[in-house]
Amino acid sequence: MGDAVATKQTIWPLEPHTAAKHQLLAQYLDAWFPILASFNKRVVFLDGFAGPGIYEGGEPGSPTIALSRLLDHPNFARMHGTTFDFVFNEQDVHRFQSLKTQVAAVQSGRNPWPRNVRIQTVNQSFTTLGERMLTGLEGKALPPTFAFIDPFGFKDAPLDLIQRLVKFRRIELFVYFPYNNVNRFSTAETLADPHLEALFGTDEFKNAPKGGAGSRKQFLHDLYQRQLQDVCGFDYVQSFEMVNADNHTGYFLFFCTRDLTGFDRMKTAMWKVDPAGGRRFTDVLAGQTVLFQEDVDTSPLRSELLAHFAGKTVSIKEVTDFVVGKTPFISSHVKRKTLAPMQADGLIECPGQKTRGQYPDGTLIRFPDA
Repeated sequence: MGDAVATKQTIWPLEPHTAAKHQLLAQYLDAWFPILASFNKRVVFLDGFAGPGIYEGGEPGSPTIALSRLLDHPNFARMHGTTFDFVFNEQDVHRFQSLKTQVAAVQSGRNPWPRNVRIQTVNQSFTTLGERMLTGLEGKALPPTFAFIDPFGFKDAPLDLIQRLVKFRRIELFVYFPYNNVNRFSTAETLADPHLEALFGTDEFKNAPKGGAGSRKQFLHDLYQRQLQDVCGFDYVQSFEMVNADNHTGYFLFFCTRDLTGFDRMKTAMWKVDPAGGRRFTDVLAGQTVLFQEDVDTSPLRSELLAHFAGKTVSIKEVTDFVVGKTPFISSHVKRKTLAPMQADGLIECPGQKTRGQYPDGTLIRFPDA
């Protein structure tokens, strides 16, 4: 729930980019809860920086959003065989008291409370909580977990701790990268350096270009993404840029997973928040109706597929996995929006295809030589 607000505030107004962040979280959890419940007896939602649980205008915080996406899910009754553990942590004592009040209000409004939904509110630093969780495992693996790590600033989300928490295969991470603060302090020889080194898990941030805001931003973004992949061991990492009303980047959200289906689900949520490309939200759009575009420009994807698969005959699954894992596009962009027009234009062939323009499982696609 963290954002760049005065650290002494208990409750603050909901900013447009925060609302967009919550939209991403809600849409992903709509898919994550039932998928995980289908295969697991226990799943965990960890909110490491839960905040007060409410905003100044009465809007719900991330803890209430997470609970409501499960409890109000149309398939919740079918998930009775799975125990859902919610861990909401907030270090500030005043925000923690507000958090407990908001969680209690949710529970009192559901009578009887579902026996398979358990809530733990914690008043600790994220570092203390993480170390305690790791100690409590006693060599066992964490159950499937969605970790939402959304701190104020950059001083309590060290990469080393994140790496140890997410070393188990079935962990997914939604983490806040405070670019604006990092950019400011990474240029100064200050006491912030140890905190930045902990954030990145390296001191390579000192090599960021001194001039050129764009190249500097790209360097710091790419360094953090590489650390999430190489140090934390995530196969798939996607960032989403949050831009303020002055057209300056405030922060990035990084979604990390080892599951291609989960990756596709989050990227789909990102495309709904940013129909132009699935990568960016700006406060300038606040209050405007933004619809999920049906006419996505897939011409860059056409070119990418023709180059990557030149001279090959591959399955529809290979094509879709490549699109989801290696391009900005998502699975719903593949068949009707890309392959069908390519086939109509004579750019690809589908040997053995029963119905032109249809690509069920097992369909083969032949790409021409480059």
